[in-house]
Amino acid sequence: MELRGLRGPAWVRACPCGLLLALVLFQWACTKVGPDYVRPAPPVAPAWHEADGRRVTDGPADYRAWWRVFEDPVLDRLIDTAYSQNLQLRAAGIRVLEARAQLGIAIGNIYPQSQSASGSLQYNRLSNHSTFSSFSSALSNYAQDQIGFGGNWEIDFWGKFRRAVESADAALLASVADYDSTLVSLTADVATNYISIRTLEKRIEIARENVEAQRENLKIAEAKLTYGTASERDVAQATTILNDTEASVPSLQIQLQQTKHALSILLGMPPSDLAEALAGSSGIPVPPPRVAVGIPADLLRRRPDVRAAEYRAMAQASQIGVAKAYLFPAFSLSGTFGFLSTDLGRSGLGEILQWGSRTYVAGPALQWNLFNYGQLTNNVRLQDARFQELLVAYQNAVLTAQQNVEDAIVAFQKSQERAESLSRSTGSAKQSLGLATEQYRGGITDFTTVIVSEQSLLSEQDNFVVTLGNVSSGLVAIYRALGGGWEIREGKDLVSAQDRQAMAERTNWGHLLDRASYMPLPPEERSTLVRPPDW
Repeated sequence: MELRGLRGPAWVRACPCGLLLALVLFQWACTKVGPDYVRPAPPVAPAWHEADGRRVTDGPADYRAWWRVFEDPVLDRLIDTAYSQNLQLRAAGIRVLEARAQLGIAIGNIYPQSQSASGSLQYNRLSNHSTFSSFSSALSNYAQDQIGFGGNWEIDFWGKFRRAVESADAALLASVADYDSTLVSLTADVATNYISIRTLEKRIEIARENVEAQRENLKIAEAKLTYGTASERDVAQATTILNDTEASVPSLQIQLQQTKHALSILLGMPPSDLAEALAGSSGIPVPPPRVAVGIPADLLRRRPDVRAAEYRAMAQASQIGVAKAYLFPAFSLSGTFGFLSTDLGRSGLGEILQWGSRTYVAGPALQWNLFNYGQLTNNVRLQDARFQELLVAYQNAVLTAQQNVEDAIVAFQKSQERAESLSRSTGSAKQSLGLATEQYRGGITDFTTVIVSEQSLLSEQDNFVVTLGNVSSGLVAIYRALGGGWEIREGKDLVSAQDRQAMAERTNWGHLLDRASYMPLPPEERSTLVRPPDW
């Protein structure tokens, strides 16, 4: 379609509707200064050094819902609750929307950067002594009305805006990886706190059982004192060890209640004793005899914080191109078109919509910041240094991830070895106490032997239970280090329904609240075609 009646250069008169699309496609075909991201060679070991092949193997495994290996329905229910209610996870989902909105801003810069509609009605009274009034008194007083449209479009000749879109794309991927990392930590924290609760409950139970046994021994000492076959020292020693064991129970109860409070927060609820949530099973969750952990190279794709570190480096690589584009001239098109009318002479304000009242200005422009005293050059250097820093941070994240796995593997395996030894020593301590008690009853040995046996049994039982908890917690640490658990969000919204509803009622989010809009494709699958604005 052509605007008939326009006068001026041919390129102004022949302004087809497809010109806008042609210019968009043209700038996407232009060059892009700056480096394209290339993944650095990550320092990855070929196999896990600490895996013994008996308890921990390098076979493949499904880490989607790793906590189910404990076969504890209460733990399963707690993690489901935390996934749906945890506030930190909800905040991480909203940060994904923040990154998606930033991407929309970057995409919008591909198109004409400024557009405006204007209108005005003015009455002008010039001084009688002004230059124009000396020629004609009619110019001293007049009214003028005007309406029009204007715009400016900097063509992305050097790829400045396209690099910004690339950077925003990678930042969006990083925000999703951060969400996954939050989910990994959440599932592991819930499991760790649950194991701690069950461990503390068992320790309290053992302490109370020892209290009852020690009370019986105190009664024996008191009876022997009555009959003159024991000294007051025996009674005092029995009373001391009994009071000391009783005093350990409140300390353990403090830890238990505080752990329940921490778990309550993870579940997105006020601190409570979680009596209903913890009902249904008891005892420390038992891990399977063998665990498959894959190979170190799997961490690059599965562990979210490693992926997030790479995406941040990817986003920064594009910022080098954005900074470098400012070293070159900027080409832009600008123009205005409107209608203007005055009441001077035979004209009238009502004639503003007549074709003869049209006015327009259009043309290309060039701007080149020649003398910037090194500011632009040093900004490129700044962005490049930040990129190199993030590359090193990514490589360090890969190393740290491997260290986490190796540390967790060795803790899991050695805790199992310790538990096996403590199981045997606990049995021996129980047998020793029984013999010492019988010998004391028969007057064969003194009460000191009973006291030592009581202390030894309590210590061995408590250490054994703590170690059992460490074995289970060690397995949780392995899965945390491997980056398992985030897969449960696949196919689901990252933003809760209540948050989407509240945001939709408050602000026009368009289609951005739809999962398909804010879940980005990996860079290798992303289309290079022009993306429409997010209106």
